[in-house]
Amino acid sequence: MSQTGPRNSGGPSVVVGLTGGIASGKSSVATLLAARGAVIIDADVLARDVVAKGAPLLDEVADRFGPSVLAADRSLDRAALGRVVFADPAARQDLEALIHPAVRRRAAELQSAAPAGAVVVHIIPLLVETGQSDRFDLVVVVDADEATQLARIRTRDGLDESAGHARIAAQATRDHRLATADVVIDNSGTPADLERQVSRLWQRLMSFARDSATGAEKPS
Repeated sequence: MSQTGPRNSGGPSVVVGLTGGIASGKSSVATLLAARGAVIIDADVLARDVVAKGAPLLDEVADRFGPSVLAADRSLDRAALGRVVFADPAARQDLEALIHPAVRRRAAELQSAAPAGAVVVHIIPLLVETGQSDRFDLVVVVDADEATQLARIRTRDGLDESAGHARIAAQATRDHRLATADVVIDNSGTPADLERQVSRLWQRLMSFARDSATGAEKPS
């Protein structure tokens, strides 16, 4: 995927969009890439930051969804908000319309601040759903089958199977994500399998970084 717009010659050599379904293992892949030197920009972390206690955007969220989404200390009650937006597609769209622009602005600032020649990896769970594929030199999809996702959701988040299915259904289909991928990382195997796949990906990114000055548009 070719990134739109001119890139500062002193900025990143490669800009990667990393996505995948809930509990597919995006963070695990990002951790392995960071260990190899990638600059990681996590949309979920930024989404928490822009609605932190005292942030102006938090007031807008409370105005739209009501005081029940705030905890006693006036911070965001994420569980309460999740119950609202995962049960109502229109409410979820309203939340995304509030959060996504602020997250993208902050992500752009962090990318601009990355060292010259860096590999910048944006972790964006809703990359496909929000139509951002064309922003990146390479789209990497971390893939796992639904049974694996559900097991991880139960272990990680303590949700029952019904709630897990609802979280999965709220995202793009697995086939839709895979259709946008330049690289697929299969995270249904062992940690060693994952490590090998990330190593191959890193070699590909390093090759593109070395060749970027020649005008190559996409890792090959």
